Amino acid sequence: MKIQTGYLYHIKDEFFEKYNDGKLMTNHEAGRARPTYFTIKDDNILWFIPLSSKVDKYKRIYFEKLKKYKACDTIIIGKILNKDTAILIQNAFPTLEKYIDHVHTYKGKPIKVSNYLQKRILKKFNLCFLDKTKRKKLFFVDVDKLKRKLLLEMKNHLK
Repeated sequence: MKIQTGYLYHIKDEFFEKYNDGKLMTNHEAGRARPTYFTIKDDNILWFIPLSSKVDKYKRIYFEKLKKYKACDTIIIGKILNKDTAILIQNAFPTLEKYIDHVHTYKGKPIKVSNYLQKRILKKFNLCFLDKTKRKKLFFVDVDKLKRKLLLEMKNHLK
């Protein structure tokens, strides 16, 4: 499977069984493969950003952060398949291609996020990633620690 930035994917349970430290979002809800993840390909590491249909919940959090901090770089509300969707940069995490279960499709075709929304997501993700050393708790998961574990797994697999 060719993995590309801007497409939506689902992750195998195996990843969550191996790496979940209690801070990753639940992989299944009511028997369905959830959540769907916006994917950023970065060399051998993939960055997955969860999407949520609980837009009202995340709008409240977004506006609370705006009020408190005058900005919110960790949540974006955008349209995917003409529906408002919460893009949860705060819940982003790295993974490897081997843990991808399948691409998310609609009417049999892989879903690609619009170029406009992709640019917004990438801009906010990069801001959060660069700022994580200055500000605490931008990401719920310790992304550096998880990335080190994944790189070690890749290295050990190549031996």
